[in-house]
Amino acid sequence: MAGASGNIFERIVSVFFSSHDPEAEKRRQLKAIAKELSKSRYKWYRPGAEEALPGMGKFFYEIYKVIGAAQVILANANSSVVLKNILVELSLSSNQVKLKERLTEEAIKERGKTTPPKELSAQVKNELSAFMSEFDVETIKGIDTLYSQLEVMVNFVSFDYFFLLKKFDSSLPERTFNYTPKFETIRGEYVLEDLKDFAAVAYALPFDADWPRIFAVVKAYREVDPVALGQWNKLMNALAEVRRTGVIEQIVSHLEKNPGYAVEPAFVSDRIVDNYLAKMQTQTEMVIQQIFQERKTSKATELLKQIFGTESIVRLKNYAERANAPFEKKMLGGFLYVEELNYMKAFLIDYFKRDIRALTDLFLVRGKWTIPTMSTGYSGSFHELLELSDAITAFDDSLAEDDELGSKLRTMLTRADRDKEVVKQIRTQLKDINDRALKFLSDGTQHFIVIARSLKGILEDHEKTPHSLISNWKEIEMNADRPIKEWIVEVYKQIYAFVMLMQLYLKDE
Repeated sequence: MAGASGNIFERIVSVFFSSHDPEAEKRRQLKAIAKELSKSRYKWYRPGAEEALPGMGKFFYEIYKVIGAAQVILANANSSVVLKNILVELSLSSNQVKLKERLTEEAIKERGKTTPPKELSAQVKNELSAFMSEFDVETIKGIDTLYSQLEVMVNFVSFDYFFLLKKFDSSLPERTFNYTPKFETIRGEYVLEDLKDFAAVAYALPFDADWPRIFAVVKAYREVDPVALGQWNKLMNALAEVRRTGVIEQIVSHLEKNPGYAVEPAFVSDRIVDNYLAKMQTQTEMVIQQIFQERKTSKATELLKQIFGTESIVRLKNYAERANAPFEKKMLGGFLYVEELNYMKAFLIDYFKRDIRALTDLFLVRGKWTIPTMSTGYSGSFHELLELSDAITAFDDSLAEDDELGSKLRTMLTRADRDKEVVKQIRTQLKDINDRALKFLSDGTQHFIVIARSLKGILEDHEKTPHSLISNWKEIEMNADRPIKEWIVEVYKQIYAFVMLMQLYLKDE
């Protein structure tokens, strides 16, 4: 009797305290899960022995047969820019299709053959704006949602069913469906992680998705249907039923001894429309820039040949392209105005100090100006250019390796890898150097403009009667080495061509 009373008491204590014992509650829940699994119509798992049964293998094999070919078709689809573009472009309106055809690289370049770059740039900007404006919030949301659903489908198809199935039948060949599998009972722990991974991709599938539209996108991508739509719909119904019963969660919960386990679906959210439009804008801008650059290069080549008779102009020794390699290796940029400053120096040496100086001496030394102050600007710019030529030479010499500034730069470069502060100092030094080079170019160009305007005024005065600017034209003509009009026109043209050359490079500064 005492033993019986003891057992009754223990049961009463157990019932009373079980609700306060987490482990006891956990055991109770796992027992309930095992009971449900034993009654489940899905004969996939034997709770008592914690074994995965052949029925589980058969279920996954049926999925594998449906999606086996699609795994090949959709390989790397998630990283495919082409697929994303196809999806967006299948959603375009007829007007957007026409606009897009005008905004391809080939179409823009073809239009660039007959349309000035600035006008073309404005056209492209307006057309791109019109193209983008048709993507309202709802349209963008619909396209992004459809792609996210497609990506979830790809994730589901890409699951490694073959790896899982080989655990049930080690002889199973890959994607050979005339083979009759011989699935065996295996330890449940062998498929635990596979079940969790499968549930993550399968539970993310939106069963109410517009599958015909999604399949149409894939067909446009690969020119073949990934799966027969009828088979896919049957598969979706089967998966929906599996999800409804919760059998996968129950098996995982029992194997992990975790009654609170819940599937975490691998949902996808991707903004492909924003990326598509951003890329389209970048590409059109690059094409326009390329057209501008080609026009600039072509025009510069034409002007260089007109002015110097060659495209290869080298007058500086140290502010030179060959000096940039050490800076570029450290992502420091280097000397930015090498070509332009060489052109300025060459023009000052080859033309200014020869033809322009001879003509200027004739007007400023021999010319009798009716109003002396009228020649002040001409004279001032002429003397500034004389000093500029020497200043550029001194600037170039200062960058020599044996000169103070050049030596300082070289020393800092050797320390740059070890000291970030030195890198900042080099950047500051390079900015100062390039700012000086840019000032030489800007000031020199402005002084040449002043001289060109002065020569134009002088030529106009020469051709009219009475003269109002210079009073001794006969004396000037007697001391000129060549016909005065021809000489002025030639020098003016050379200066005008050089100013145009400089403005090609300086207008963006």
